[in-house]
Amino acid sequence: MGWADRVRNLRAGAERRFPVLTEVTERLVGGNLLDAGTRLAAQAFLAAVPLLFALAAFAPEPVRDQLRESLRAMFGLTGAADQQLQQVFDRSTEDGVRETSGAVGAVIALVSATSFSRAMARVCERAWGLPRAGTRIGAWRWAVWLLALVVVVLLQAPIRDGFGAGAWLGVPLFFLLAVGVWLWTQHLLLAKRVPWLPLLPGALLGAATSTALGVTARFYMPGALNRALAEYGGLGLVLTLLSWLIVVCAALTFAFTIGAVLAREPTLARLLGTDRIRVAGPAAPRSAVPEPPDA
Repeated sequence: MGWADRVRNLRAGAERRFPVLTEVTERLVGGNLLDAGTRLAAQAFLAAVPLLFALAAFAPEPVRDQLRESLRAMFGLTGAADQQLQQVFDRSTEDGVRETSGAVGAVIALVSATSFSRAMARVCERAWGLPRAGTRIGAWRWAVWLLALVVVVLLQAPIRDGFGAGAWLGVPLFFLLAVGVWLWTQHLLLAKRVPWLPLLPGALLGAATSTALGVTARFYMPGALNRALAEYGGLGLVLTLLSWLIVVCAALTFAFTIGAVLAREPTLARLLGTDRIRVAGPAAPRSAVPEPPDA
């Protein structure tokens, strides 16, 4: 028996014994998930920048202060990077942005930022093998999700600090919040086409990756941002933030996809009710695909 036959036999044995791992591997290798995560990160960056300046210019002062503290908490900003953030929220910058953009520009920034919502919806739809939701169904969902995400970002400082108790409480609180956010995100952006329980594996995986990357950012990002500013100026800051967003968005894309695969595993499918829903697309289990009519 040649080595090729051995490889085929090993693969066939793995598919019989570990069908979930086999399907996960096929999805990760053949699903262009890294490309999808990169596109999601690009849309996130293009949405975050105009929204940040719009909030810095038009939001009430307590909201601006809360946003500044939350961004510091998320990235552990110090030194030159913290000074750059302070300049964004500076009074003179605020007046300049007001004069340049105006209220119409702020509305346009908000509308264009929904491209991030649409990209996130597409990630969820691909994970479950669903077609795109129509604009009439999805438009208000994109705006609601984006506004809810802004609220979540605003709450990052007190949550990560455990409302004054410290990281020992802040990290579990952040994880629980992330579970709720990613569960609701999938349910909302999928237009309720998948029930709550089957979305739970993806939400748990997304929360785990979000929490791990959130803790890592506190240690990695301050030094990386300050070094990038010192060596390359503002361009270095942009490239560092975009690189970090690619890591985060790729991790979420993988989490939602793996969660959808796990939710179809026979044991979990019975517990979560996945075997009772009908999902079209290449990722659907055989039991979920309609059988052809009898001849």
